[in-house]
Amino acid sequence: MLIDTHAHLYLDQFEDDLEAAIDRAREAGVTRILLPAIDVPSVHRALELCERFDGLYAMAALHPTETKEATSSDFDAVAALCDDPHVVAVGESGLDYYRDRSFDDRQQEFLRLHIRLAMDRKLPIVFHNREAFSDLIRIVEEEWGNSKEMDGRRGVFHCFTGTPEEAARIVQAGFVVGIGGIVTFRNAGLAERVRSIPLDRIVLVTDAPWLAPMPYRGKRNEPAYVRFVAERLALEKEVSLEEVAGVTSRTAREVFGIG
Repeated sequence: MLIDTHAHLYLDQFEDDLEAAIDRAREAGVTRILLPAIDVPSVHRALELCERFDGLYAMAALHPTETKEATSSDFDAVAALCDDPHVVAVGESGLDYYRDRSFDDRQQEFLRLHIRLAMDRKLPIVFHNREAFSDLIRIVEEEWGNSKEMDGRRGVFHCFTGTPEEAARIVQAGFVVGIGGIVTFRNAGLAERVRSIPLDRIVLVTDAPWLAPMPYRGKRNEPAYVRFVAERLALEKEVSLEEVAGVTSRTAREVFGIG
């Protein structure tokens, strides 16, 4: 059994073949797919898919790039949606400094709000990071360090591409590392770096429709392709594909509280 902990199946890229993509995932052994949010409408679309298909789970959050225009009402809507039984996490939240640095303060403000929401609802949280790790981990540590709920922290730093030192800091903070298709890219260097991350601190992601692994790099990604990520992890860890599937799925179930 494989679990894709991060796929945006509600986007237009899956409009023409969503059912077929889910069927292909099941044929590849992917039995659970988690749908992170981008904005409030995306949560509603994810919830509709959860009603239609077994094995799908939703998240609720405002993606950091959305916070430039987001309002307090948008965040209140996210908080309310966390009461839906299909919502298993706050996500994806975080920081993205790649293109526009004009609203760093707003990103950080909303990140803190999302962390506090996760603590309040006792939900895991999924973090997006792009060229912002130092600020992201600092804020995470500050928020949980100021809380009496430290033992309840759960969550994923998804699509990790950082250094072994950054991975160690994530694990030390009580979170797990989401590994996706980049681990299969030649010359990316991630394959070598994952060797230092304990297998039981890793979950699998696709970030579909983006970041398709080899041999589909440059094409639309989909949950079935998480198997290529698992196969590369097995190679780097020198264990069987079955062990990677079993350990990462067990970790995903523990983090997200799913069956």
